[in-house]
Amino acid sequence: MDETPQDVETRAGLLDRVLRFCLENKLVVTLLVLLIVGWGLMTAPFDWDLGGLPRSPVPVDAIPDIGENQQIVFTEWMGRSPQDVEDQVTYPLTVSLLGLPGVKTVRSYSFFGFSSIYVIFDEGVEFYWSRSRVLEKLNSLPSGTLPEGVQPALGPDATALGQVFWYTLEGRDPNGNPAGGWDLDELRSIQDWYVRYALLSAEGISEVASVGGFVREYQIDVDPDAMRAYGVGLDDVIRAVRSSNIDVGARTIEINKVEYVIRGLGFIRQLSDIEQTAVKVNDNVPIYVKDIAKVSRGPALRRGALDKGGAEAVGGVVVVRYGYNPLAAIQHVKDKIDELAPGLPEKTLADGTVSKVTIVPFYDRTGLIYETLGTLNTALTQQVLVTVIVVIVMVLHLRSSVLISGLLPLAILMCFIAMRHFGVDANIVALSGIAIAIGTIVDMGIVLCENILRRLDEACEGENTLEVVYQASSEVGGAVVTAVATTIVSFLPVFTMAGAEGKLFKPLAFTKTFALLASVIVTLAIIPPAAHLLFTRRPIGGRFRRYGLGAIVLGLALAAGIVAAWWVGVVLAVVGLYHLTRDHLPARARIAMPLLGNALAVVLVGVVLTQYWLPMGPVAGFVRNLVFVGLLIGTLLLLFRIFEHFYPAVLTWCLEHKIAFLSLPLLLLLLAGMIWQGAARVFFFVPDALRQNRLWTSTTEVFPGLGREFMPALDEGSFLYMPTTMPHASIGEALDVLAKQDMAFQAIPEVESVVGKIGRADSPLDPAPISMIETVINYKTEYITDAAGRRLRFKYDRAEGDYVRDAEGSLIGDPKGRPYRQWRDHIQSPDDIWHEIVQAGEIPGTTSAPKLQPIAARLVMLQSGMRAPMGVKVRGPDLATIEAVALDIERFLKEVPSVEPAAVIADRVVGKPYLEIDIDRERIARYGISVQRVQDVIEVAIGGKRLTTTVEGRERYGVRVRYLRELRDEIDTMERILVPAPDGTQIPLAQLAEIRYARGPMAIKSEDTFLTAYVVFDRKPQYAEVDVVEQCRRHLEDKIDSGEFSVPEGVHYTFAGTYEHQIRATRTLTVVVPLALFIIFLILYLQFRRVSTTGLVFSGILVAWAGGFLMIWLYARPWFLDFSVFGTNLRALFQVHPINLSVAIWVGFLALFGIATDDGVVMCTYLEQSFHNRPTETVGEIHKAVVAAGTRRVRPCLMTTATTILALIPVLTSTGRGSDIMVPMAIPAFGGMTIEILTMLVVPVLYSMLQEAKARRATGD
Repeated sequence: MDETPQDVETRAGLLDRVLRFCLENKLVVTLLVLLIVGWGLMTAPFDWDLGGLPRSPVPVDAIPDIGENQQIVFTEWMGRSPQDVEDQVTYPLTVSLLGLPGVKTVRSYSFFGFSSIYVIFDEGVEFYWSRSRVLEKLNSLPSGTLPEGVQPALGPDATALGQVFWYTLEGRDPNGNPAGGWDLDELRSIQDWYVRYALLSAEGISEVASVGGFVREYQIDVDPDAMRAYGVGLDDVIRAVRSSNIDVGARTIEINKVEYVIRGLGFIRQLSDIEQTAVKVNDNVPIYVKDIAKVSRGPALRRGALDKGGAEAVGGVVVVRYGYNPLAAIQHVKDKIDELAPGLPEKTLADGTVSKVTIVPFYDRTGLIYETLGTLNTALTQQVLVTVIVVIVMVLHLRSSVLISGLLPLAILMCFIAMRHFGVDANIVALSGIAIAIGTIVDMGIVLCENILRRLDEACEGENTLEVVYQASSEVGGAVVTAVATTIVSFLPVFTMAGAEGKLFKPLAFTKTFALLASVIVTLAIIPPAAHLLFTRRPIGGRFRRYGLGAIVLGLALAAGIVAAWWVGVVLAVVGLYHLTRDHLPARARIAMPLLGNALAVVLVGVVLTQYWLPMGPVAGFVRNLVFVGLLIGTLLLLFRIFEHFYPAVLTWCLEHKIAFLSLPLLLLLLAGMIWQGAARVFFFVPDALRQNRLWTSTTEVFPGLGREFMPALDEGSFLYMPTTMPHASIGEALDVLAKQDMAFQAIPEVESVVGKIGRADSPLDPAPISMIETVINYKTEYITDAAGRRLRFKYDRAEGDYVRDAEGSLIGDPKGRPYRQWRDHIQSPDDIWHEIVQAGEIPGTTSAPKLQPIAARLVMLQSGMRAPMGVKVRGPDLATIEAVALDIERFLKEVPSVEPAAVIADRVVGKPYLEIDIDRERIARYGISVQRVQDVIEVAIGGKRLTTTVEGRERYGVRVRYLRELRDEIDTMERILVPAPDGTQIPLAQLAEIRYARGPMAIKSEDTFLTAYVVFDRKPQYAEVDVVEQCRRHLEDKIDSGEFSVPEGVHYTFAGTYEHQIRATRTLTVVVPLALFIIFLILYLQFRRVSTTGLVFSGILVAWAGGFLMIWLYARPWFLDFSVFGTNLRALFQVHPINLSVAIWVGFLALFGIATDDGVVMCTYLEQSFHNRPTETVGEIHKAVVAAGTRRVRPCLMTTATTILALIPVLTSTGRGSDIMVPMAIPAFGGMTIEILTMLVVPVLYSMLQEAKARRATGD
């Protein structure tokens, strides 16, 4: 990256002034470093204990919140059918909300007893501004828009990812074992009136919703015969009960100069208060409620239940506030639980066991967050250690290696500071930006240090070393800035993404940009003064001072070995011993010490890396892992050394055989096009006559084109099993199915806990009918791990071939032992566990379920309204028509080869049994009875009517009146319900109305007021989601063309799901990626000032692009890496499997584009300098000059390439939480940078061609 003196003189002096200031003011730089370290530790997202240092960490979650920008309007209208709710509540509200500014769509659901409306705003609309607009609209609804007494409410200020903590309330003994002894209504009361409000007070919590159990209420079951005998009507009962539940205040009075507050006590506090309520007085004889009704405590109507392992449970869900740090919010909840725990109720059971109510979490996002951060932390640590080894081996200068590697954490801390103060949350995608930038960060330090070392070696004796370091830094400073600029510009397309893909990857673009800018600051402001100190200081004189230094270092070694790590102590001890014994060593030994120091450093770092990495698994043992790590890194570095050694000869051959050599990159480009688009599309011009042969068939089979999907799924460590029961199933039947499934799931050895839910929690975020089952299945990790996902080791008896256990049968921890595998031998992946779950969950009367996980499922449901990542939305004029069309689509989609037939499920829209009571207006007119009077009797007698609410301290319970159960559970008894006429006559309902069976909707869905039904489906494992959707679309179109599928008038269908994000991202990238490449070209042009030179540097992007696609293609080949080392198959180690073209892959390519030109810039800069300083005339002179310049610069180029490639290997072998997203982003960069080595030959060859053409023009040939 050298520049000519003229360039240095003409370039703006800001960079030079910064370099000189930092070199001359090392104290300022030191203070800056200390500030960055302290500030970075305070803002780091990891849960570090810094003692007394205050913490303000970056908000942390497992994945970015990619849900829609939406607000929820929730309206309860208890007891009303979905059709009534739709006609009188949902539809009027939807029409009113459609006119709000910034609204993209309004998605509505009408269920039994409530309406849920999702108002989805454009992404640019601020969250709380949209809430204020919705509230404004709700408060200004015209009179009569909604039925009397119906009040819509705004849902919690939370998002789809807000449900971070689920728990159950259980009775447990002092040892923490389940003890029981608590009724469901007792637990529900504790949850509703004690636990819920306490947790809601925790900082950052928006809502705590209850689920399961029974809500207690007072029930007055009237006897119509007794009422008739006493001449009492329902109106009399309602009026009497309401008027008997009231407290009053009569201000105050003063007696003997003391003020007394007057209260009139009249609230209902017990059953007898209701029983003793007088309804009527006949002949001075009071008629009490107990004379005409049975009064009891009982369960209120419920539309949801919770089951844990086959037994009903009571629990709650905690929802974090929008924009708040989820990790901090969960910790606040746990602190509040610890505060609550001592005061929770307890009782002594009949057997003497003390059972105390305990809050038991069953879904805690903290575990996933810690494991995800642990995976990334481990990957970053491994990358840093690999980089240290590469730098030591390639530079062969221990102090520069320590300098470069030691400043890596500094750049990462600076990135954390920027994330905290620019509002970029930490998650696996965002922090992956740092992981894929590690190689680039190191590259700039390597180039700068290599140039400083070379200039110091060439400097004359007595020359000012500060000026030498300044000149060396100035020479490469501009090229470093150019290289960083191209890398930053390569990520511009990510900043233009919108929707879910923008929310997912913009944080990654920010963190990578922050990391690169931090690396520029480190490289240009910190490395030069540090290099001046480390590389030019003279040895400390005086034997006494040397011995003193050695003793101090030995003391530090002892302390570091105890407090920090053993290997830190060993390194310091070796340094101390060297200073103590240096004067006694022979001259040859002193000369060999630097080499021995490098070798020792490599060994020590390799040992530490092996301990962190264990690529072959813990069972293989430390020695085998160490040998494998040495072979892997050593082999790759040896190949680089061999390439460097033979580089002059190879380059000479390439210069003499330009056409033959350049055909190789051209062939790679053609191959990449076939891998990407498929051979058939690349060779579209081949006539059909030439396609009917074995060669064409084989080629198209080997190169069919890449499948497309939005994103690889993140392994959350749990599954969400979501089948549905039949629409006619009662809550009791659904609960019975749920209990049987949960017991079957719990019996699977790999399953840790099972908690299932039917219906809904008491939250607007959970609109679900009772036919919908949601079961959270937490499965065990493959090996027992700590909170960060690191494997724990346990004592192992090699002689017995088994683990040693204590007297209680528990494993015994042992740092030198073996990890304990919790899965059975035939269970090799979470997919195998899911297969067992599906088999265990097959119960007659339930549908199958697509493979879902809690976070992903909630995102999908709140984004598209469906409970699967792929589906069809059918819109039409009426429910029966759209159901018929949906069932036809379900039947046809099961025929598509790429679709899992069992997962294709259409909504049964009108499958719910109804009992309709049709009032005969002529008959009621004869008795002078109004429709209102009949409806009131129906509502109260059958459904029951809530009359009032008791006030019992902090608790509140409803009082409901209705007919006795045996008088309202069959049509015959319903027909005998009495309706009072104006003259007091009691008329049986059968004489006033007809009761009949009918089929109606269980739920009514609509979008922008259009009635909608869903058909959800899932793909088979070997297919990509975008390809599956396109196959399904073509299949339906073929059915329409053939006449098998007829779409009625007014009906239309659309495919929906996460694949839409991929389509939108592809369209965006199609426009923006060429623009970014043009800007990169422009930046390179500003560096070299010639189109021809810029073009040949730019060719590195094309070569690397081909390498990325080649690596993706190799990952899909069954023979690639299909061999074992020390019993470990490399396919399993590197997780080799077919990779679909997702947004993550394209992000990997964008990262590759930014670094693919670095070697070209280094090589071409020096070629320009060489030919400027030494003009050439003949082809032979040109070849010699090109070979000389290339040989001079191949070493730093190989070092930068080696660090980038080897730093990605730990990511490629990562298996922890979050690796599913990191690995696809690393594959294109790894493959591209491997092939990019060709740039070191392509650029000189192309440059030689330009110079030869110039020479021929000069000579007139």
